[in-house]
Amino acid sequence: MSDQAQYPYMYIPGATTIGVVFKDGVILAAEKRVSYGYFIMSKGGKKVFKVTDTIGAACAGLVSDMQLLLRDVEAYANLYRLDAGRPVSVKAAAKIMSNLLFSTRFVPLITQTIVGGIDDEGASLYVLDVLGSLIPDKYAAVGTGAEIAMGVLEEGYKENMNQKEVKDLVVRAMKSAISRDSMSGNGVDFLIITKEGIEEQSMPF
Repeated sequence: MSDQAQYPYMYIPGATTIGVVFKDGVILAAEKRVSYGYFIMSKGGKKVFKVTDTIGAACAGLVSDMQLLLRDVEAYANLYRLDAGRPVSVKAAAKIMSNLLFSTRFVPLITQTIVGGIDDEGASLYVLDVLGSLIPDKYAAVGTGAEIAMGVLEEGYKENMNQKEVKDLVVRAMKSAISRDSMSGNGVDFLIITKEGIEEQSMPF
């Protein structure tokens, strides 16, 4: 029996990615380790991406597939802004991503994605799987460390939390995941999205 058949998760890229809505916006976070099975390819990978001035995405999976998907979504968002004369909404950006993922379903992009941002309807968050299923939520976690992170989010999340409270919750969830998931680690990148725009932050662990 081959190693791949005996250990089905050995060749799946690992990650822990989190998104949470707060009173005035959204926080997206992803740890920085890029792994391939048991091998750590990089300790400084970037898995959170700016789509527009008020929309971002965080991914877990193959970095190349993340970059390809986000490049296309950003291009479509810019075309929409030029054609319609207004920025694309968070839901529309997530739907564009859903359509792109579904269109490649026979040779899927190996990435789970969280899209979040703020528009005229307020802050919102959407979770997508590799086939483009689109699920709105207030908080979410994807990747190999998602089960551990979700337990912390479930226990700590409350409606109308402020930015500091949500960031502290995300840090606790990420630390829990990193401590138990060998495919996640080496610090965290944040995208903090509010009406003022997007702020990028990093935190070493």
